[in-house]
Amino acid sequence: MKLNIKASGLELTPAISDYIQEKMSMLDKYLGDLKVIQADFEVELTTKHHLKGEIFRAEANLSVPGDLLRIEKTEKDLYKAIDKVKDHLQDMIIKNKEKILNLKRQ
Repeated sequence: MKLNIKASGLELTPAISDYIQEKMSMLDKYLGDLKVIQADFEVELTTKHHLKGEIFRAEANLSVPGDLLRIEKTEKDLYKAIDKVKDHLQDMIIKNKEKILNLKRQ
């Protein structure tokens, strides 16, 4: 899957980019024959005036035929936010494939 990565409020280092690519490539086995039209991933350092320190936001958008799978998570740790997005996107892909199979059965 070709992934477009965008960073806002922080520098997109090769380590962050490689980590995102690695995590998102794990989803290929769940996608199976489901064609991904467009895949976008955004990481952001949200406002710096939080009382609890820096808050990172990770967001993934996958365009598949007939649907848009979108997940957004915020965490104190950027890598934890990326992991949560991957985990929830995995669940969403599985549910979407089940929905497609149920529609074909009817």
